[in-house]
Amino acid sequence: NPATGILMKGFSQWPDPLGLAATRDETLVEQFGDVARREYTAIGIRSALHPMADLATEPRWSRMAGTFGEDAALSARITAAYIRGFQGEKLGSGSVACMVKHFPGGGPQREGLDPHFAFGKEQVYPGDNFEYHLVPFEAAFEAGVEQVMPYYGVPMAQTSEDVAMSFNRDIITGMLRERYGFDGVICTDWGITEGPRLLGVEVMRARAWGVESLSVPERYAKAVNAGVDQFGGQESPRHLVDLVRAGKLAESRIDASVRRLLKVKFELGLFDDPYVDAADPETGTAEFVDAGREAQRRSVVLLEVGRLPDGAAALPVLGRPRLYVENVAEGVVVRYADLVATPEEADLAVLRLDTPYQPKGRGYLSKLFHHGDLDFKGKEKDRILTILESVPTIVDIHLERAAVIPEIAEAAVGLFATFGVADEIFMDAVFGVFNPSGKLPIELPSSMEAVRSQKEDVPYDSGDPLFEFGHGLSYE
Repeated sequence: NPATGILMKGFSQWPDPLGLAATRDETLVEQFGDVARREYTAIGIRSALHPMADLATEPRWSRMAGTFGEDAALSARITAAYIRGFQGEKLGSGSVACMVKHFPGGGPQREGLDPHFAFGKEQVYPGDNFEYHLVPFEAAFEAGVEQVMPYYGVPMAQTSEDVAMSFNRDIITGMLRERYGFDGVICTDWGITEGPRLLGVEVMRARAWGVESLSVPERYAKAVNAGVDQFGGQESPRHLVDLVRAGKLAESRIDASVRRLLKVKFELGLFDDPYVDAADPETGTAEFVDAGREAQRRSVVLLEVGRLPDGAAALPVLGRPRLYVENVAEGVVVRYADLVATPEEADLAVLRLDTPYQPKGRGYLSKLFHHGDLDFKGKEKDRILTILESVPTIVDIHLERAAVIPEIAEAAVGLFATFGVADEIFMDAVFGVFNPSGKLPIELPSSMEAVRSQKEDVPYDSGDPLFEFGHGLSYE
């Protein structure tokens, strides 16, 4: 999703955050943070707008892949290890300052709709489970995280007014500053006061949920008075300057935020030596690449192993079969098997599938966020099941959200879940080059009816799940 994460060549490649959680290995996650820190600092990046400590309790949420799953205790352990890897025990000249997000937990979105858009601005708590979502953030504070980002959403019926997090004094001052004693930088998510402009024209609506009726200067004043220090995505201080000059904001209040921002820069050593060695960047080294590939291996989840027509176990695959594949690079396949063009010619089929979604809203940005139902439908579902019925088929589902795949699970002779894993790593798992060991960081519901009946703020609560949280097999 280029709106929330960009793949860059020249760096080590690791699984999605959900995949890091699937390893259940805090040491590995801290190693990831350390490698990423070294690659970031090599090119001059000193602040990271992550990790996402949000809990994926709503299986339809489009940003689930950026979380560490739905279990608060697991997410807390992984979040703390992640921050230690980036920041170290104490922020210094070799650190990258983390900005944990999205306080106080962006996961319980109504029907999974994301608050980048007006149709998804409500965070709801039908299970009265607000406090559960704070647990990973408490671990982040304990780990010494330097910065916090609230989300766009409105925590419905949780505070004295239904306004978005960054405008909400109960959240920013009452919880972050007073309850938790956090005195680091609080940075809003992007574009909450005014939308981006092109040639003087606003090209995207400001995400000022709950305060839409306020003027732009009034939105700035409300967020500052709520307790934020920095406005993500805003390019000009003119409104803040005007508010101070008009006596509507105290200059001492601005100074307090500036002091927090400068403190982080001094701790990072940016005023001592802000430069990098552009001739010899420490990125994509063999050591880093190998570590990322090992993490990908450790993240692969084996969901089920069936039997071939002759009664033999379908996995791991033995010999060199004739293989029909979808969404696996041909250059990778031929290392393991003889590639054929149709299922009818094959001994086995291998399908790599993405979690289904339905477009919601209009515009380029909304198309990048995968909303809606989690099950395959209509012709595409029939096409997949036809392949599974015609040839023994191994299926891998890339879980960017919690896919609903009961018919596929029943018909496949082997089923994997992966989280941003390269083709060659996946094929190594299929052919037994390594033994899968990952565990699901989320549950997989058995039906969309079960999804619609569960509560957005409660973990692993869908009825009769297809695969439970923590499920994962290995070859024996």
